[in-house]
Amino acid sequence: MPALTWKLPTTEPVLYLTFDDGPIPEVTPWVLDILESYNARATFFCVGHNVEKHPDLFQRLLNEGHSIGNHTFSHLNGWETENIPYFNNIRRCAHLVKSPLFRPPYGRITPSQRQFLLRHYQIVMWDVLSGDFDQDLSPEQCLKNVVDSAGRGSVIVLHDSIKAEPRLRYALPLILEHFSKRGYRFEAIPMLHTPVSKFELEDSSTLVS
Repeated sequence: MPALTWKLPTTEPVLYLTFDDGPIPEVTPWVLDILESYNARATFFCVGHNVEKHPDLFQRLLNEGHSIGNHTFSHLNGWETENIPYFNNIRRCAHLVKSPLFRPPYGRITPSQRQFLLRHYQIVMWDVLSGDFDQDLSPEQCLKNVVDSAGRGSVIVLHDSIKAEPRLRYALPLILEHFSKRGYRFEAIPMLHTPVSKFELEDSSTLVS
């Protein structure tokens, strides 16, 4: 059984910025502009509902060379959702987000969910959590969380969301500046294959319970 992906093995000075919960017009375009100014590529784990509402913005992610991943259609917590509804929600997102990458919202996924989804997806977690979603954290602390912990091959979690915006707008440019000065580059997580098509098409009765 393949393991979850927490960081990517590399000897190169490469970081993998990831953004969860978008795309939304209030934040994602700004993120894309900042990334472009540093020639940085990232991976966006998209909520299907937001993709459905903002297809042009989703297309911009693809056009600008970023990777995409499935983050469920409606940001479900796997620990609080029965398997069949959870898988159906992911499948609904999969019709919009054509990617072999999946990240469970909140990082919460049960063993049986993980076992089934690893047959179809590379499940991408992280080794560096900025905490930008936490309204009790200062923007400075979010920056420190990344600067102090990230290294070669790190997968860094940020959020292109309204809740995270005040901390993200402070931290993201400084993260890019800090690591760029130290010779790092920012790459998208490779989308090496497409999900098994039957996952998108199979009836829920065929899914594991």
